[in-house]
Amino acid sequence: MSGTDHDSQAPWGGAQPTVVLIAPQMGENIGSAARAMWNFELQRMRLVTPRDGWPNPAAVATASGASRVLDHVRVFDSTADALGDMDYVFATTARSRDLTKPVMTPERAMEHTRAMIAQGKQVGIMFGPERAGLENVDIAQANALISVPVNPGFASLNLAQCVLLVAYEWRRQSGEDAPEVVEMAGTEFASQVEVEKLYEHFVQRLDVAKFFYPDHKADSMRLNLRNMLSRLPMTKADIQTFHGMLRQFVRWKERGD
Repeated sequence: MSGTDHDSQAPWGGAQPTVVLIAPQMGENIGSAARAMWNFELQRMRLVTPRDGWPNPAAVATASGASRVLDHVRVFDSTADALGDMDYVFATTARSRDLTKPVMTPERAMEHTRAMIAQGKQVGIMFGPERAGLENVDIAQANALISVPVNPGFASLNLAQCVLLVAYEWRRQSGEDAPEVVEMAGTEFASQVEVEKLYEHFVQRLDVAKFFYPDHKADSMRLNLRNMLSRLPMTKADIQTFHGMLRQFVRWKERGD
């Protein structure tokens, strides 16, 4: 075994699961997995019997800006050794297995992982070799499986893709990122008063244009206009643009163009 004595000695940014790559084959794939991890702030990586040995220059070159993950890699001679200090272990697999275990989506698995880590537990996530995935002898040492809901006719994911999916779900579970944001581009949302003033301007111009016709429908047409303007997530810049358009209509009419 090589590397630091314990993962916690490396400069981690808080408690997190450990990615365990079982018998990875190409250094480039290890480096790509490291990049996928660091994209989502995961840094703990362990390797079990990497085919081309360790350290691996190809892994470092491929990792690029994520080399900090590889700086603290720990290498083990067996799966049992790599998982020895874990309280709970997931095994990723694309195929059904003749083993009785809970099977979770990446989303559910990372929810479970966050809950356990919050209790101070160590959680590992195993990923198998690129060509065939994990063997049953490795999967048997896991507490649960992670199965990605992919196309059943083409279920093959490369190592880095699989790591990326799980790492993304880990990061998403933090709840720090809003599901939707609006880039305001130097403006801000309009106030209720500003929207009401715009509505009044529309009504004024449309009355002149005799838009609210026939008379018995005029009230409902005004109500629909008010509802439409209130429903739109308008910015102050949007309001100013509409006012400018309405004023220009009047100028155009007065010129008689």
